[in-house]
Amino acid sequence: MKPINQRKLDHINIVSEAGNIDRRQYYFDRIHLTHRALPEISLSQIDPSIKFMGKTLSFPLLISSMTGGSDPELVKINRNLAVAAEAEGIAFAVGSQRVFLSDAAARESFELRQYAPTTLLFGNLGAVQLNYDMGFADCEAVIKILEADALYLHLNPLQEAVQPEGDTDFSSLRSKIAVIVQTLKQPVVIKEVGAGISPEDVELLLAAGVKYVDVAGCGGTSWSKVESLRSDTPELGELFSDWGIPTPVALRLMKPYRHEVKLIASGGIRSGIDMAKSIILGASLCGVARPFLNPARESADAVRAVIRSFKKEFITTLFLLGAGKVGDIKENEGLILDEYWR
Repeated sequence: MKPINQRKLDHINIVSEAGNIDRRQYYFDRIHLTHRALPEISLSQIDPSIKFMGKTLSFPLLISSMTGGSDPELVKINRNLAVAAEAEGIAFAVGSQRVFLSDAAARESFELRQYAPTTLLFGNLGAVQLNYDMGFADCEAVIKILEADALYLHLNPLQEAVQPEGDTDFSSLRSKIAVIVQTLKQPVVIKEVGAGISPEDVELLLAAGVKYVDVAGCGGTSWSKVESLRSDTPELGELFSDWGIPTPVALRLMKPYRHEVKLIASGGIRSGIDMAKSIILGASLCGVARPFLNPARESADAVRAVIRSFKKEFITTLFLLGAGKVGDIKENEGLILDEYWR
């Protein structure tokens, strides 16, 4: 098996089986919302749907990037996720497609439009590869194989720094990201992978023409911890396992830029309540990954059950806030009781 495929399997097995890599710092639990005892709305009347990138989603949930590769297990996971996303009307982002660029056998795990003909699909590549062997043609290729609506370029300096085979040349990436953003027909979304994006980062990304940012803060899966479990020298990954900007803090730091970029929240979102808090703090879409992994190893129906749980929790939160639609809570920080979070 090729090294990238083996790394993909290592990641999936560690995240699926290790009990200590989901940090669950409960950062969202520190935010308290205004309960309405008289919501003046029927629960059955609530409309949780949204529009994002020109497509209608049943509610603002995105299955965040996880995997892809030539191994049958990886093919099954992505296929189950795609089928479930289509059936439930939510968005889906695949894991890094770099493996497809080096191993044609990985193609099947990314040929997913047939299973998700109408919903929002995101391709995915590591931005740091623009400093190595990746260029515009590769971005086009991964978009084409997925028939994607948009492309994630992920930033993961911490993961690369602690990964045994990491690529760590992040120099002068802004200008190279700008070329992709300005040349690719599809929208480009910049995201972290669990350590957050700062205002300084956003300033650079705005200069590159970026219009979509996934803050992907810390609070959920620690990729530093995951890499430590793959390493013969795990101390560095262990030390940095809680490094980063918590997701709700990252969203709050983005407040001055909301009129310039569309925000996606991910990192430690584990309930429909967390989703609602993210929307209140400015997110348009909420990404969740790990809660879907083990269900995706089982079946599309198992994934759908988790999606429906998130949706029920999200609708219930809207009801208890007296909100009939998502727009009623979007950036409505008056719903937050804690002065610190406003």
